Amino acid sequence: MMKFTKQNFFFLVGGMIIYVVDIVVDFWVASRYFCQGQYSWSILILCFRGLSSTITQIFSYEWFKNDWEGTDTRKRKLVFLVHLFHCGIFIRYWFALKYGCQAAFKQRSTRGPSEADPSNFIQKQAIDAVTDINMLRVFKTFLETTPQVFLQIYILMEHGKTHFYQYAAIMMSFCGISLSMVDYQISLRKSLPDKDEFRVLSKFVYLFYKLLTITSWILSISLITLFSVRISVILLIFLWICGFTWTLKQHTTFCKSKKMEYLYRSIVGIILIFSFFNIKGRRTKVFISIYYATHTVVSLGILFVYIFWKPSIIKEICFTIVSILTILSLVLGIIFLVVYYSHFHPTSYCTPQAYSDEIDGVAGQKVRVKTGRFQNFLMQ
Repeated sequence: MMKFTKQNFFFLVGGMIIYVVDIVVDFWVASRYFCQGQYSWSILILCFRGLSSTITQIFSYEWFKNDWEGTDTRKRKLVFLVHLFHCGIFIRYWFALKYGCQAAFKQRSTRGPSEADPSNFIQKQAIDAVTDINMLRVFKTFLETTPQVFLQIYILMEHGKTHFYQYAAIMMSFCGISLSMVDYQISLRKSLPDKDEFRVLSKFVYLFYKLLTITSWILSISLITLFSVRISVILLIFLWICGFTWTLKQHTTFCKSKKMEYLYRSIVGIILIFSFFNIKGRRTKVFISIYYATHTVVSLGILFVYIFWKPSIIKEICFTIVSILTILSLVLGIIFLVVYYSHFHPTSYCTPQAYSDEIDGVAGQKVRVKTGRFQNFLMQ
């Protein structure tokens, strides 16, 4: 079992601080737009925030309910009320900080790799608590942060006027995307027994692969929205339908109830609009190649549309900058993607046995190790 280190604890504290700052920045930006009379932008920002918060509260409470089956009913009611007021993530941070502090600063393992060892049990509790938070942050990233980056870039391109709070919102959004991507992959490696350790170089390669490909796609969608809002909406809906349909065909089993499973598949459909999402832990060389080849064709197609249908806009400096950034980030993102999957991605893939395996415990006894929710939730 991998260890929850002091470095992991400090990253957890930093992630919580950024989460709080992100909330403050969102309401600050929304209030600024509202004061300037741009009510539609303010409402959209609050809608993205409200949607992502609602979805994460639903999943967080559902996981608490599943984990605490048979526990005190009053305790579960209290947790429900906290989630009802959209504060469930802070309960999770409390447990993560509690177990993380014990695992990183107080516990020392004196036995073998058995969960019967109290230190190993605390280690697993800390890793599982952080894993749940990072899964919820992935939902938040693609339900709120990524759409907000797209919205802010579109506003800058459409109106040309820039303010400090717009840049602040974009910077916080990119920080949120970056941290959620890397933290997610770290949790994946720690939680699954068949994954290698996520080292510093592989972290940076993975970060740039995800961040650059997402950035290129966001800029492309912003360009097509600038050309026609209707076409942009139709494209996004079409991509969501394709992603949702593909998820249905994968027969995912992430949730215990059918309603929650369909909600999960709907969210995966949204994530697939912006980034590749491996939901079964299988080899995906063909699928990921098709996915990013399609993104490349669509991105280049959008630029050609402007050249032939709106040649006047080509002379504008804003369009030139965005076009260069789109192509540059796409090319670099694909390069980092190839490097990551060629040299840093684990060669072993997840199997059902890998998630509930038997290992030698105390006195030669077999101890069944359970790895948590990641057995049905994978993104690579």
